[in-house]
Amino acid sequence: MNGHSTVITIERHILDQERAHPEATGVLTNLLYDMALAAKVIARETTRAGLAKVLGEAGLVNVQGERVMKLDLFANRTIIRLNDHTGRLAVMASEEEEDVIPIPERYPVGKYVLLFDPLDGSSNIDYNVSIGTIFAIYRRKSPDGPGRLEDCLQKGQDLVAAGYVIYGSSTMLVYSTGNGVHGFTLDPSLGEFLLSHPNIRIPETPKYYSVNQGYEPHWSEGVRRFTAWLQGREEPKRKPLSLRYIGSLVADFHRNLLAGGVFYYPAEARKPQGKLRLAYEAIPLAFIAEQAGGYASDGHRNILDIQPTTLHQRTPLFIGSRDLVEMAERFIQQYDDGA
Repeated sequence: MNGHSTVITIERHILDQERAHPEATGVLTNLLYDMALAAKVIARETTRAGLAKVLGEAGLVNVQGERVMKLDLFANRTIIRLNDHTGRLAVMASEEEEDVIPIPERYPVGKYVLLFDPLDGSSNIDYNVSIGTIFAIYRRKSPDGPGRLEDCLQKGQDLVAAGYVIYGSSTMLVYSTGNGVHGFTLDPSLGEFLLSHPNIRIPETPKYYSVNQGYEPHWSEGVRRFTAWLQGREEPKRKPLSLRYIGSLVADFHRNLLAGGVFYYPAEARKPQGKLRLAYEAIPLAFIAEQAGGYASDGHRNILDIQPTTLHQRTPLFIGSRDLVEMAERFIQQYDDGA
């Protein structure tokens, strides 16, 4: 456990952070507990997915036009059911749902807003490749009553907390409340998330770049030149980075967070708005990257400065080591802007 002599559970860690803020009411703490519980439930199903017959497609198509996997549905319902009755939330929104998810009238309404991608990388489920959950928490903007769409369409600069769970060889939950980034590994024998990666910082010397290079013919000149620079072809004396690409955003981001590097899914000729979702994927991971000393951009500006206008808005994304993302912006500015 990274040399820790004391076992620190996620509950204890969150509570300790809360004590550092006398104005805290404990509501956010309990909301983070709820997400940790959801992660445990989803992890239980992912580890026995084949046995539980939850692999494969559900025969439905989500709002993105993508085939919905059975485990997607399970993860989506789990997060909703563990959060809709607690009195902590005003409204929720999910990548799998077309509209906002209201709190049922029979339950009290709270002051927080939860946005989530219940199962990122679900196309990899059938191949036992790491997948994940991403979540973002805001304070509501509307004054009272049921939460509204406007509560879900907030800039990343307004985030209260964000995190992700990666379901792989072990299950890890990584989160930030704006006071650094902390990672917890699930001990299955205890059923507890234990602090394993305190105060995560992206290493200064990056190792990897992560991109689906099969789409290179569809990239702009700036993105192609940036990729060549990462490979050492633009500056022959520069040590090239190694290519590592899993195809699950959470898994690729998590590796680069710990090892240093950059993930990008740029705009393409056929997808000028990019593919990744601003609210459910880009913003929460951008918040974590920045808290760990990194940076996220759409190629022109900070992801956290973008005002979402629709629930399922897409965006290009460059995320990871600050120097690398800023270099991507420079290449795009030089070769693409005004072209």
